[in-house]
Amino acid sequence: MPKTTPLPKEKRLTVLCRIEPGCLGPDGLDHIADFCRFANQELKQVDANFIIWLPLPRYDKSLPEMQYSVNQKQLSHDKAAQYLDHFKSDLDDFEEHFHDKLSVLIDEFLANIKA
Repeated sequence: MPKTTPLPKEKRLTVLCRIEPGCLGPDGLDHIADFCRFANQELKQVDANFIIWLPLPRYDKSLPEMQYSVNQKQLSHDKAAQYLDHFKSDLDDFEEHFHDKLSVLIDEFLANIKA
């Protein structure tokens, strides 16, 4: 992702990402809240100039996995894509980048709770 001058918080894209407990294994429900806190701390450094990450447990599968907003105003998928285009970033690539990072964080978290 490109390096940019940090935006004021009210202009940053908030990425609410709901994370399935099952991604942490069979007892993921016992660990998902702790994992989301861990992921929140780790994601603070990822694209922090223009992104606010909000990882939450996905207890309700009727809610979307990813939601985007700016200054508490929800954006459609197309509007989020336009926002990221301003930073020379493609939404699909952005989401893939996030899922790659999430996979690494899951591995780190699981290694720590098993240690």
